[in-house]
Amino acid sequence: MAWFGRQRNTFARGIHPPGHKETEAHPIRRLDFAPRLILPLNQHIGKPAIPIVHKNQEVVRGEPIAKADGLFSAPLHAPATGRIEKIDLMPSVKGPKVQSIILKVYSADDQRVRYERPRNMNTLNGSAMIAAIQETGMVGLGGAAFPTHVKLAVPEGYAIDYLIINGCECEPYLTTDHRVMLEWTDDLLAGIAYVQQACGAPRVLLGIEDNKHNAAARIAARLPADGNIEVRSVRTKYPQGSEKLLITVLTGKEVPSGGFPYQVGCVVQNAGTVALLGRLLPRTQGMIERVVTLSGPGINKPGNYLVPLGTPMDYVLEQLGFNGSAGELILGGPMMGTSVASLDVPITKAVSGILALTRETITQQVDGTVYPCIHCGRCLQACPLHLNPTQLGLLAANRDYQAMQDRYHLQDCFECGSCSYVCPANIPLVQYFRIAKAMLREQVA
Repeated sequence: MAWFGRQRNTFARGIHPPGHKETEAHPIRRLDFAPRLILPLNQHIGKPAIPIVHKNQEVVRGEPIAKADGLFSAPLHAPATGRIEKIDLMPSVKGPKVQSIILKVYSADDQRVRYERPRNMNTLNGSAMIAAIQETGMVGLGGAAFPTHVKLAVPEGYAIDYLIINGCECEPYLTTDHRVMLEWTDDLLAGIAYVQQACGAPRVLLGIEDNKHNAAARIAARLPADGNIEVRSVRTKYPQGSEKLLITVLTGKEVPSGGFPYQVGCVVQNAGTVALLGRLLPRTQGMIERVVTLSGPGINKPGNYLVPLGTPMDYVLEQLGFNGSAGELILGGPMMGTSVASLDVPITKAVSGILALTRETITQQVDGTVYPCIHCGRCLQACPLHLNPTQLGLLAANRDYQAMQDRYHLQDCFECGSCSYVCPANIPLVQYFRIAKAMLREQVA
């Protein structure tokens, strides 16, 4: 059995923002069902799902309601027993309305999962396991929402040496993965076995930041004796949980610029994703809920909640005591999260947390004035990928987006926000980089 504390690894540079991990002591609790659920068909990277239900159709909890549209897509399942009210355009997190299924929940129903059946997991080979994972509708729960089955389908000609389980959760305020590793430990280990089967990895490395010793110790105590799964403690630093950085930290391998983890023999999965697969696959269930951290000074009842997908944001906030406005909310964490355009938007597969601020907090912490760059070099010292945020920012201001990509590796930036965090001039570098990427995508289209 591997000992989780035998080494502490980290990467060069990075930052140390306040953790605000107060909710790590809050056990997972189930949130009540809202009277009405809004289920966007595009809760993942790739093609939106295709509805297979119609208006006024009754569905039971767990029943498929939208099918995948090809490989880069994921199906949807009914998070509650109820009736399909309509299929219509509804507000989304990013602003524009998207096609969504609206489900009226039967309040008198006990809301048991009725659409499930036992599955013999020992009969599934690698390709059958990947197909079963796609049936669940599972996507990466760390926030990217990349379809899990696509990530596990390693292209022909590549051999996987390591399955890496990302248990870092370095984003401030978020503690969903921490609680899942503590409370769903057996599901996590079961899920690891299933994902190993899917991608063919002989060894597993589980990277956990050293501020989560209780989770690391609990997992290490349950590891099989063959030594194929090893728990590694990594230093608490942001953005330690970045996929490519974690690969280098745990294996010494470096993913090439513009490359993919499988090119260096690695597959990386979020701990929460794998644990939920461990719960769903043996029961042939679809993903209908997820754990969400509710935190921040604007929430009266912070904690980690198991929330049905499609639950409207205003319902969640009403249950947990929030009296602010949409402008004071962030979906995800403060470093890589997105602001909320409207309280009408629902919880989707990609929502790992809701950070509720207050007007006073925002006023105290955000100046809003952008000053000229003084070339202090702090952003260069913070960037974990050794990019040049200063030069990228200057090129962005001049709208020289092509030079940003060709000469300064813009596409390697994963928008962690470290440069913006340390900038004394308040230059919104990450926002500049996002605009540049969007403009480049438009040019290609």
